[in-house]
Amino acid sequence: MKKIKVMTVFGTRPEAVKMAPLVKELQSRNEIISICCVTGQHREMLDSMLQVYGITPDYDLDIMEKNQTLSTITCKALAGMEDVLKKEQPDILLVHGDTTTTFSGALAAFYQQIPVGHVEAGLRTWDKYSPFPEEINRTLVGRIAELNFAPTSSNAANLRAEGVTEGIFITGNTVIDAMKYTVRDDYVFESDALNSLDFENKKVITVTCHRRENYGKPLQDIMLALKKLVETYEDVVIVDPVHLSPVVRETVFGTIGELDRVCLIDPLPVDEMHNLMARSYMIITDSGGLQEEAPALGKPVLVVRKETERPEAVKAGTVKLAGVETDVIFDMASELLTNEEAYQQMAKAVNPYGDGNASKRIVDAILWHFGVSDKQPEDFKG
Repeated sequence: MKKIKVMTVFGTRPEAVKMAPLVKELQSRNEIISICCVTGQHREMLDSMLQVYGITPDYDLDIMEKNQTLSTITCKALAGMEDVLKKEQPDILLVHGDTTTTFSGALAAFYQQIPVGHVEAGLRTWDKYSPFPEEINRTLVGRIAELNFAPTSSNAANLRAEGVTEGIFITGNTVIDAMKYTVRDDYVFESDALNSLDFENKKVITVTCHRRENYGKPLQDIMLALKKLVETYEDVVIVDPVHLSPVVRETVFGTIGELDRVCLIDPLPVDEMHNLMARSYMIITDSGGLQEEAPALGKPVLVVRKETERPEAVKAGTVKLAGVETDVIFDMASELLTNEEAYQQMAKAVNPYGDGNASKRIVDAILWHFGVSDKQPEDFKG
């Protein structure tokens, strides 16, 4: 029996977190030859994640450079992927989500007439500039992809609304699969700063902010809301693994860096981040992945963005859209800090994003698509 050669490509930490369990699942199947390529779009954060999951890439394009732009990332990833794809000639290339690596990889495969499978397909805000450049990246990949692995039924509906009628599989999100490898009750942090936190008696709020559309005044206003929370509530502790972007770091450290009960640390490996969230009281973030991860841990999430491409969590009640205005963020966080009923309503809401079997469904769908299996996987019903 001819084995199916499946190549995965990713380049950032969020992609890697969500692709790692899929790579593991691919490697476990006798019917598949698994090839893993990374672009290195985010170098340090990507490498730490690979170590956590024990993944050694077959190819590393190592494209990251100082002060890189979207154009340089796209050009270097596109050229690098062309060489790898010509050499390996996979039966299908799997890309994830909405990064510049995702778009470049899909485009490179299209140029070689190699089928593309899009993991985490169908997310939309319908605003091409928010999030930027992610909304256009994922929309364009949706046009290129032959197989679209949509986490939820509403994601699948978005694709159908755009005219995609075939090759859609509803799988759940692989990020839920990833957490099975990382979260433990007996976990000990590598960071002394995290080990010293009083999770029992303090309300630890984990914060991440890095979206380009929040650069400037929005990020400044978000930080001012955090400042106000710390100054108002003596039992609140802010923990922010600050993104490596110089723009982000200047604003964050310049606004809340000198405050008591604020812990600013470097970005964390995925296992550290998952266990930090598991011990936190709530999450404030503009990250897409955390909107999916935190509800699986029973943690309310305030999303500091004007819109979200993950409306399922808002509908389910695990996430609330807080926007980027200081007073609104403060008021919404205050309610969760002082109103136990409001807190429990969010904490106990059912996570709509997966059951931990998304990677298995994706691989089963690939085998069915290529005729190796005669059983089409059942859709995830969140």
